[in-house]
Amino acid sequence: MSSKETYPVEKSAEEWRRELTPAQFHVLREHGTERAGTSALLGEHRAGMFRCAACGQPLFESSTKFDSGSGWPSFFKPIERAVGTAQDRSLFMQRTEVHCARCGSHLGHVFPDGPAPTGLRYCMNGIALTFQPGPGAERTD
Repeated sequence: MSSKETYPVEKSAEEWRRELTPAQFHVLREHGTERAGTSALLGEHRAGMFRCAACGQPLFESSTKFDSGSGWPSFFKPIERAVGTAQDRSLFMQRTEVHCARCGSHLGHVFPDGPAPTGLRYCMNGIALTFQPGPGAERTD
């Protein structure tokens, strides 16, 4: 998330700290990464919607989730206009960071090694997501 960008949902760091757990704040607002294999969402296979844990924005439909073997929930396609990307040059490498288009929260990274039809792997921190199962999964934005 660039300090130059603005988003429909803007809050101070203190407001985010009050609303998020310390682990969520670290990942979503400080660009942290959860340990591979620790997310309960890795095993989530029900029909539903994956949303931003910070603002509730619908991000990925469950039909786009796949097992990448990476240790993080992975998707081949986000909902149109739900996420944004930026170049991440941290850790002495260049990657494409993925953030929520509504609040700017860091979600993970996208890589060009995913399955058809997009060939992309949106590798997301599970702690950055919530899951809404079943019939209530329709977009409500």
